[in-house]
Amino acid sequence: MDPVARLFRKWRYGDEVVVVSGLPRSGTSMLMKMLDAGGVPAFTDDLRISDVDNPGGYFEHERTKELEHEKDKSWVRSGRGRALKVISHLLKALPDDNFYRVILIRRDLEEIIQSQNTMLEHRNEPNPVSDSKAAEFFRNHLIDAKVYARLNPNFDLLEIHYRLALADPLSASREIDNYLGGGLDVQAMAAVINRDLYRNRNAEAGPAK
Repeated sequence: MDPVARLFRKWRYGDEVVVVSGLPRSGTSMLMKMLDAGGVPAFTDDLRISDVDNPGGYFEHERTKELEHEKDKSWVRSGRGRALKVISHLLKALPDDNFYRVILIRRDLEEIIQSQNTMLEHRNEPNPVSDSKAAEFFRNHLIDAKVYARLNPNFDLLEIHYRLALADPLSASREIDNYLGGGLDVQAMAAVINRDLYRNRNAEAGPAK
């Protein structure tokens, strides 16, 4: 970006909000933990504690769940200079008085659905949607979310692939560091990635696209 434009954006919006986004069970918690370890503090209320589905913690702020319905979203400004986890379905609900650097994590849809189904089983909750319908919905939604983020002047977008991040944590960490302007502890970020938590995997899937 042109330096003058960057300065103008800084003057207008202040520090950017780093938004970690993606579908539920796509690896957003892992990214939040990486950023926090690397030097971008997580903007979280610590209300949702770790469990069997996310032993490393969720790194969430409960108010993000109400973004679509809240009229006063000024609290999001407190996320400037920090990392905020926002599922991709809620990107459009973010207020337009901030600048967002979005890191969107992508994962094989079959793995996501398998992981979501496992979580529902752990909670003894019914699954009202077939896997095929869920996959079609997620696929169309991700296209829409990416188009929105790329066309909205308040957003900038980087895509990270879950499978590739697990295969080469240091390269993924360096890519994120470069996207955010440098200065992060990439070694600490890479050390956060725990391949043992890759429990729902599609053995036949190639790199995510």
